[in-house]
Order: sequence, then structure tokens, then C-alpha cells
Amino acid sequence: MIRSRSKKVLLIAPKFFPDLILAGYDNVKHVSATTTIFPNIHALKPDVIFFDHAHMGDDLEKTLRRLQTNAFYRNIKICLYKKVESITADSLLKVLGVDHIIYSHDLQKTSKSSTTLNAINNMLDASIIRLVAGIAN
Repeated sequence: MIRSRSKKVLLIAPKFFPDLILAGYDNVKHVSATTTIFPNIHALKPDVIFFDHAHMGDDLEKTLRRLQTNAFYRNIKICLYKKVESITADSLLKVLGVDHIIYSHDLQKTSKSSTTLNAINNMLDASIIRLVAGIAN
């Protein structure tokens, strides 16, 4: 299955945010002020909105309800970044329209596995280079 990345992404998060989440996206607009979410949505017309759960705080539920009730926002995918999972809170967020929830421990697993894979690839490359060097001599 081929998954294509969306072209326009609106990120609502503090200034320091994990870059690993947004790898592969072309046009990302970062907004740190929660009061300017809707003017930026109208200006950018994003395909995906990423929210940082800790940054949004109590405004997250109001914002999600507003996004859910207006027909203009229906085609926008909503993603959420959280530090820890909570079954009751996460189920409420799913009901309010969040399509994907990304947890910080998921990012750590991905980065550790990619580091391991890179190390294995480097060892294989080094052994192939030694083998080819031995054949050439």
C-alpha cells in the first residue's frame, strides 16, 4: 500500500517540537499561539492539523468541538501528539474528531529500531567492502 503525505500541515505546538513526527511533509506552518489557530486554518487551508496535547491544555476540547461542527473543516485530518496514553481521555478525543494519536514512546521505539537497522546495514556494508577488497587483490 502506498501512503502519500499531505501537502499542507498546520502544527499547533510550542517552539520546540519533535521533528521526527513531521518528516516527509512539504509545507508545514508552525503556530505556537493558540488564539491564532482559526485565522491560520483559513489562510493555509491545511490537509492535516497536528496538535500538541500539553501545549493546547484546556483549549483542545473547545477547538476540536469547533472543528467538528463546521462543514468547512470536514476534510481536515486531525492528529494529536501526547506524552502518555490515557484510555478514557483518548477515547473522548477520538469521539471529538482526532484521527491519529501519536505517543512519545512510539517515537522512541521508532528511533531505536531505525538506529539498530542502520547499525546492521553499516556492518553489512563494511563486510561487503572487505569481501570486494579481498577479491580485487
